[in-house]
Amino acid sequence: MLKVAKMLAFAVIGGLLAAVGGAWAQVGREPIDWAAVSIDSIGGDKLATADFKGKVVLLVNTASFCGFTGQYKGLEALYRRYKDKGLVVLGVPSNDFGEQEPGTNAEIKKFCEANFDVTFPLADKEVVSGEKAHPLYRWAARQTGALGVPTWNFHKILIGHDGRIVDWFTAAGGMGPKLDRAIEAALVQP
Repeated sequence: MLKVAKMLAFAVIGGLLAAVGGAWAQVGREPIDWAAVSIDSIGGDKLATADFKGKVVLLVNTASFCGFTGQYKGLEALYRRYKDKGLVVLGVPSNDFGEQEPGTNAEIKKFCEANFDVTFPLADKEVVSGEKAHPLYRWAARQTGALGVPTWNFHKILIGHDGRIVDWFTAAGGMGPKLDRAIEAALVQP
C-alpha cells in the first residue's frame, strides 16, 4: 500500500511539474551530439546513436514492475506508427525509482519482447537521475532544469530533429493526445 501511495504521489507531483514543463523546455537549448553519445543496447552491442541525428527521439526511462509498465504497449504503437516518418523511441530501463527494474538486461529484454512485442531500441539498464545518471540524462537535466528530469518511471523526453529538447512528459500525463500532438509537430519541423 505504501508503494502505491508513493507511486501516486510521484505521479501527481510529476503531472504538476509537466504542466509548467513546456515553458521550461525552451530554456537551455544545447543540442545533443548523437555521434558522441555512447550507450549500450540491451542486447550487448553499442547502440548506433549517430543514426539518431536528424530524427525525432522519444527518450523514456522504463521499468518492468511499475504501475505504468503497460505504457510499453503505447510506446510500441507510437514507434510503429511514426518510425517511417523519423521517430525513434529509445527505452532506457532503470531501477532508480521504487526498485521496479531489478532484472538483468536479458530478463528485461525477454519481458519486453514477450509481453509487449517491443521492437524499439532498448538500452542497457542505466541510472537516469542524480549525479550518477548516464551522460545522456545529465545532458537532458542541464537543458530542462529540475522540472524536466525523471521523478518516476516512464518519464518521456522528446528531442527534435535538431537535437534540442522539445518537451517532456511524466508517466501520469505522458501518453495520449498531448504526446501524439507533440510528436507530430516535431516530425514536421525542419
